[in-house]
Amino acid sequence: MKASAILKVLNPVLAVLMLNQAVTGIFSGVIPRPVFEVIHQAGGIALAAAAALHLSLNWSWVKANFLRKRPPVQPV
Repeated sequence: MKASAILKVLNPVLAVLMLNQAVTGIFSGVIPRPVFEVIHQAGGIALAAAAALHLSLNWSWVKANFLRKRPPVQPV
């Protein structure tokens, strides 16, 4: 399967997982504690795994934009 096809599914999943973390964090006082712990912790683990997969699929872009050697600045 191509990386672009995986990313078409993964990006919305990442968005939902981030929204889950924000909503459960904001409403932590309203949600019963055992439910909050399961949803928030499982969502956090899933978010970390999805973010790691997203980063690995986009690693060539990261290298090209952030990890390249830049020429030294010439004094004027």
